[in-house]
Amino acid sequence: MTNFIPIFPLGIVVYPGEQLNLHIFEPQYKQLITECFETKKPFGIPPVIDNKMNETGTLVKVLEITTVYDDGKMDIKTEGLEVFTVLELIKELPEKLYSGAIVSYPENIEMGNKVLMQNIVAAIRELHKLLKISKEFKKPDAALWSYDVAHHAGLSLAEEYELLQLLHELQRQEYLKRHLKKVIPVIAEMETLKERVQLNGHFKNLKGFDNL
Repeated sequence: MTNFIPIFPLGIVVYPGEQLNLHIFEPQYKQLITECFETKKPFGIPPVIDNKMNETGTLVKVLEITTVYDDGKMDIKTEGLEVFTVLELIKELPEKLYSGAIVSYPENIEMGNKVLMQNIVAAIRELHKLLKISKEFKKPDAALWSYDVAHHAGLSLAEEYELLQLLHELQRQEYLKRHLKKVIPVIAEMETLKERVQLNGHFKNLKGFDNL
């Protein structure tokens, strides 16, 4: 299936099922959001990385326009729907300030491994504990899948985009597992190093060596 969608390139990765709040201030995107909200039609967010718009993005719907300011700027709530691939970019549209694209929607297999997912969630909680941060997931653990936890795993923007390009849940789970297996020992070692540095220079209650 292919169709035309308006696009809103942003320097973020949005995942299906993710709810995202946006502040809209540029004229072309004020027009885009107003039209999409009135017609109840979705738009696409292709990620911009290193000043380049990428071909894989996420279809998004406007849930609510929460605030409209006197100058026309607005705050909106959106939700990610599904992954798309840009087939053709259409930069100029009649009477429109924004651009669009012809896109296709590749098959996205949602079947993963429940035990592997449980291990990923446990590893993310371990990572958060090491980083001394507290984050709660919006679903019960048994209902979580890769898209729900990807933003919590400490991925770079480029890595988040790599995950978006994986169209099988098991592949996404394996990607997260490898990432966490690599990053957690590094963070743990940094915490140990930080503790050693903090101790350096403090008065220490040490017992002398008597066997002389």
